[in-house]
Amino acid sequence: MEYFITVAKLQHMTRAAKALNLTQPALSHAISKLEDELGLPLFDRGGRNIRLNRYGVQFAKRVEEALRSIEGGMQEIREWSDPDTGLISISYLNILGVDLVPNLVQKYMQEHPKVRFELFQGNLGDLDEHFELGSSDLIITSRESTVMKHEWLIIQKVPLYIVVPARHPFARQSSLSLTKLSGEPFVGLKKNCGLKATITARLENTGFQLASTYDAEDLVTVAGFIKAGLGVSVLPQTPGLMLEGLAWIPIAEEGWVWEIGLKWRKDRYLPAAAKAFIHFIEQLQVSSATTTQP
Repeated sequence: MEYFITVAKLQHMTRAAKALNLTQPALSHAISKLEDELGLPLFDRGGRNIRLNRYGVQFAKRVEEALRSIEGGMQEIREWSDPDTGLISISYLNILGVDLVPNLVQKYMQEHPKVRFELFQGNLGDLDEHFELGSSDLIITSRESTVMKHEWLIIQKVPLYIVVPARHPFARQSSLSLTKLSGEPFVGLKKNCGLKATITARLENTGFQLASTYDAEDLVTVAGFIKAGLGVSVLPQTPGLMLEGLAWIPIAEEGWVWEIGLKWRKDRYLPAAAKAFIHFIEQLQVSSATTTQP
């Protein structure tokens, strides 16, 4: 197509061959082959001078449109792959859209104002499907959702609390063992919620089980059920869950934290923009570790 457009513009086979850095016979053969494929001539020939005929004029319009479209696509791909102007595609758990993800995006765009973000939020099942299909390059989720083919980078560890209605007898406790919840109506989580696997894993380590009276779709619903006096639960103290009428009690047992991090596929190509965001998270971790040292 580029050969054809060059010949059409210069209307001279030798000059077109020179512009394309080809031999004149090679260029003539390419144009003849194109005409054979189309089944009609595109030029009126008079020695080395050639001129587009009416078929060539019509075809040239379409070819120029196609080449502009291809060039536009190539430019988009170059921009997407550029760490300073690229597209960063991230999936994340619903609850993280209240505070964590907006803050990360805002901080990153302060340093990289031309970068664009493509964000997808949902429950754990939706995110994993979206991620495994390659619809996003990165995912912000719970550690328990990782498998062998995933890379993992911690973003933050959020303490978990026993949460009870403000009028509950436990509400004024300075700390509480999970075993004290035995017999209490417990508001649990369905498997599609990212925190479910974390709580299950922690309970397995204690040998203590909590039987759910209700299983909610998301953490906000859990908080709402507790506020209504329908039970107790274990939640992270994050924005969006801090409702009036709740009492947050530290868990007496150690290790009750929700580890949230960045996950990506080690066996899949990562654009430069996504790699730059991973490096940004790594630097945040270094900075955080430095500021917390005594």
